[in-house]
Parts: sequence; C-alpha cells; structure tokens
Amino acid sequence: MTATDITHESIVERLSAQFPGKILSHDAPFGLLSLNVPREEVIDIIKWLKEDAAFQFIFLTDLCGVHFPEQSGQELGVIYHLHSLVHNIRLRLRTFFPANDPVVPTATTVFKGANWMERETFDFFGIQFTGHPDLRRILNVDDMNYHPMLKQYPLEDGTRTDKDDKYFGR
Repeated sequence: MTATDITHESIVERLSAQFPGKILSHDAPFGLLSLNVPREEVIDIIKWLKEDAAFQFIFLTDLCGVHFPEQSGQELGVIYHLHSLVHNIRLRLRTFFPANDPVVPTATTVFKGANWMERETFDFFGIQFTGHPDLRRILNVDDMNYHPMLKQYPLEDGTRTDKDDKYFGR
C-alpha cells in the first residue's frame, strides 16, 4: 500500500475489520483523522497500527489527558497522536472514561517514549496508567494532593476587589 492509497476511509475500514465494533466513532476535524476507541482496546489498536506493514504508525508524537466535566460518564480522556513517518500520515486516537475510574493501560509497552508523557498526564490529571514502570509526579511537587488541570475550580477568584472588569473588555 502506498501513501496515495492510504485514505481516512481505508484506515477506518482496515481498523474496523481488524477490531470489529471497537471503533466507536470517527471524524476528521481540520483534516486529522480522529478515532474514538474503548480504553480496554486502545493499546492493542496502537500496537497494531505500529506493526502493520501497510500503515507503519511508528512514532508516538504526543499523548495527553483531557477533562470535560460536562460529559457525564466520559469526563476524562487520553489522546494519542500517531505519525507514520514512512507515509507522512497522522492519526489521533481518543479514549474517554468516567472521572471516578481514571485508569488506562500504559503505552510504554509499545512506545518507550510514552513514559514521561504518561507521567505528565498522571501529574496534571490524575489518570493512572496500569503497568507503567515508574508512575510518579514529574513536574509538580511530590506532596501536592490535587491534579491542577482538572476543571474543578473557578478560573477567577470572585472575591477579588482589585479588578475592574471594564479594563478586561467585559
């Protein structure tokens, strides 16, 4: 399969054939194919995409957490950005889960470079990566008892009296 043969549709078709019923949804915002998959299957899908001779998604560009508190039952998520350096194709995998069960399998079994990205995601969002070789804080102090990127706090302090909204365009 050449780069010109690889389309969003062909990727979705092959993945759907390889993992029946596991592609929950897909779209292509800004031309980037994005697939929603169950967290139980995400590592198997990543491994298959990496090892597949036709696609060769051999580079994990990024891995990060997201928090959407308004999405009941799917408040937290992990986003994986994969790149086929051979075909210069990018792909986004997304998996969402409840905030009261923030557990996802580690991607370090497929990409060693996922180590620090998963530590950062744990540090800021509290997402646990099962099987991670050294899951501990990486950027914040060890005794911090919260995860600062969770949208649990107001953006502004409503008790401040030193601000005048007219200077902020409000």
